[in-house]
Amino acid sequence: MNDAGPRVEGAAPLEFRDRTDRAELRRAAIWLGMAMGIALAVLLIQPILLIFAAIVFAALLDGGVRLLRRVLPLSRAWLLLIVVLLTTIFLLGTFYLTGVQISEQVTQLRSTVERQALVFTGWLTDQGLMPGASDVSGLLRQALGSVGRITSWVGTAVGAVTTMFMILVLGLFLAIDPGAYQRGLLWFVPSDVRDEAALVTTRMGQTLRRLLAGRLLGMLAEGVLTWLALMAGGVPMAMILGILTGLLAFIPNIGAFISGALMIAVGFSAGSSTGLWAIGTYVVVQTFDGYVLLPIVAKKTVDLPPALTLGAQILLSALFGIMGLALADPFTAMTKTALERRSERNDDADA
Repeated sequence: MNDAGPRVEGAAPLEFRDRTDRAELRRAAIWLGMAMGIALAVLLIQPILLIFAAIVFAALLDGGVRLLRRVLPLSRAWLLLIVVLLTTIFLLGTFYLTGVQISEQVTQLRSTVERQALVFTGWLTDQGLMPGASDVSGLLRQALGSVGRITSWVGTAVGAVTTMFMILVLGLFLAIDPGAYQRGLLWFVPSDVRDEAALVTTRMGQTLRRLLAGRLLGMLAEGVLTWLALMAGGVPMAMILGILTGLLAFIPNIGAFISGALMIAVGFSAGSSTGLWAIGTYVVVQTFDGYVLLPIVAKKTVDLPPALTLGAQILLSALFGIMGLALADPFTAMTKTALERRSERNDDADA
């Protein structure tokens, strides 16, 4: 008696022995995996943006560590601690010394801008260049409701504080030992292209550090120059306008337009001569930044064409809201670095 059961011969219905069928099945599996990966990225876009923001913050801390290493022969842990402490002391000291004045100026700035906006829209309505006030309010509500749907969670106060805390903590952990995380990332890369991936990620890190160094220098210069010039011209709320100009300088093109509109609105609220002084301040500061400071910084850091950065800001802000707008430049710079390395490889292969 045979206990092995009936013997079945021949290929199973789901077995692919033909090489063409196997190749087509492998190709279909790759395309299916890519589609699933894209869908997963869309669903997880919020935490992906948060992680990328933490990488940007870690690059900023790493740049400070590398800068201090040139003058202080200490370990990386001590240098990172010094960078974090200096940053914390600077921020807390600034808000402690100017906190009351800034809080008063923020409230005054909001009411002034709202009043000047109503005056300006009323003048446009009288000239027949703009619909009525009710229509304007409806358009504004519709526009604000359509911007940043994907990352609307950032707009709430609790969400903003939580997001910022997570970015700071995650960025700090990344900055403690960036080499370990780079090796872990390369572990997922096929071994035959691992050296090339290591070179590309290293260059991306260098590009990101140079970009952030240039941004910080530009932010400091624009903020201080705007503050001093507005204070010299008697423009109200010069300090808060200088701080806002410096912060918005992190987002070139769009940030300069917003800060200019704010200072001009506040200037004209104090009189025509003060408003003209505010316009002159905006023109002088932006001219100095665009024709003197920015070319010098770009030559030493990352030279991104203005049209490229503006296009990336428009696309990423439309897709991901304010978070995409803030991270547009780092994303563009890193993508540009990867494409330049690919171009180098193609040139080497053709040579």
